[in-house]
Amino acid sequence: MNTKITPTALTSRFGPLPESMMDSEQINVVKEFVKGPRGKMNTSGPNIVLLRAPELLSRTQKVGEYLRFGSSLPARLSEFAIMITARAWSAQVEWLAHQPLALKAGLAPSVAEDLAKGKHPQQMQDDEKIVYQFCTELHQHKRVTDQTYLNCKEKFGEKGVVELIGITGYYTMLAMVLNVAQQPLPGDVSPPLAPID
Repeated sequence: MNTKITPTALTSRFGPLPESMMDSEQINVVKEFVKGPRGKMNTSGPNIVLLRAPELLSRTQKVGEYLRFGSSLPARLSEFAIMITARAWSAQVEWLAHQPLALKAGLAPSVAEDLAKGKHPQQMQDDEKIVYQFCTELHQHKRVTDQTYLNCKEKFGEKGVVELIGITGYYTMLAMVLNVAQQPLPGDVSPPLAPID
């Protein structure tokens, strides 16, 4: 069977999960996963950890697939929201996976650099400012102000607001998985996110 599981660094707490150790439910979930737009499953990252609960992975990966590849928000903004989440949780591996995607989608490098340092980004576009304010309030205060909600709704519509909540929630779950797993950084990579006081 070719499950297309791409070898990379292993999690320090969960260890490897080679195909020979997978049960039939796990193998079926991997097959389902690789048929989607990702095309592969890394042996590091949150999904290989979630595979320990295959039904959970099966259900959540469909949410992630929609949020990442089917959202009404442009990739620049959805990837920026993911980066804000990674920063909020100091999820180094999540940041490493999504920062290049955000830059490729058009996010300014200076915005990513400021965010990585825990600073309020100075060179954001207007729609990025709305996403930043919404996601930052949601992470810090567990809610958003009326004005922040209205700004987001006016710019992205109710669908966009709900998708932004979904992105923040889904990638928070993945950040928690990575942090509990103590996912090591690949190779010689230094932690990209500065500690926040």
